[in-house]
Amino acid sequence: MAEHDVNSGPAAGAAPSPFVDLSRTEWSQLRNQTPLPLTGDELEELRGLGDEVDLDEVSDIYLPLSRLLNLHVRGTAGLHEATTTFLGSFPERTPYVIGIAGSVAVGKSTTARLLRLLLARWPEHPQVELITTDGFLLPNAELERRQLLQRKGFPESYDRRALLRFVASVKSGAAEVRAPSYSHLTYDVVPDEEVVVRRPDIVLIEGLNVLQPARPRGNGVAGLAVSDFFDFSIYLDAAQEHIRDWYIDRFLRLRETAFRRPESYFHRYADLDHDAAVARAAHLWDSINGPNLDRNIQPTRSRAKLVLTKDSSHAVQRIRLRKI
Repeated sequence: MAEHDVNSGPAAGAAPSPFVDLSRTEWSQLRNQTPLPLTGDELEELRGLGDEVDLDEVSDIYLPLSRLLNLHVRGTAGLHEATTTFLGSFPERTPYVIGIAGSVAVGKSTTARLLRLLLARWPEHPQVELITTDGFLLPNAELERRQLLQRKGFPESYDRRALLRFVASVKSGAAEVRAPSYSHLTYDVVPDEEVVVRRPDIVLIEGLNVLQPARPRGNGVAGLAVSDFFDFSIYLDAAQEHIRDWYIDRFLRLRETAFRRPESYFHRYADLDHDAAVARAAHLWDSINGPNLDRNIQPTRSRAKLVLTKDSSHAVQRIRLRKI
């Protein structure tokens, strides 16, 4: 990407675009003295397995992003005040909802946890909640009944109506909304366990398919999509060969850690030797996660307001922001 002054506007002769494309250096300059409210120990607790995000990444990428989101939240508050003035009434503000999408192993969970912490340290919105869509996956028994267990993570493996009701209730300002809980250890929804959201300032919703468009109804009329209720959306991107490598590397690390626990759904993989483990991880990627990325996840990238593109080292190098 050609370097340019971020204040100089489009290059001479460049075609108009609804996006602003920035290099890492250009983006980092937009931090505008935002302080770093995070220690190395806190980052270590937030970081996902195999995700190499460090304090430089936080400073260069996520602090400017937290500043941008803070400005958006404040701007939305101003629009709310304008609407209440027009209506002559005083409805309560509803949570600002941010969607975070991207492939398995691309670093969505780390990004979501990191943004939750950074956004909560802005005084304007101290209450920030994070919900993952994993809890809205159909239970394994139901997936088996529908012969969908090998398509877990595909759009049809979710209780999409329940997820839509949840997000609509959050955005409607309901006093209390409940989401099901999920265990990555048992690889299943946890019965009788819920996450309760009580009208926070911001809600982050992280998941593979959160930017999916609405599906047509039986009468041909398009329904609502979860993303219709987002105020802002982020897509984590990388070349598929990098994501595949990260997925295999994470599988190998889990083989030495979580898979060794007897209650782990993947305990049967704990004793695989290195070559067998690599082969199994590659098969899982090539038969499930890669096709899901190709068919369902990556096509939603253009729907995001912000795309963060990583290089092979997991570092964000390019940023694309929608102007409108």
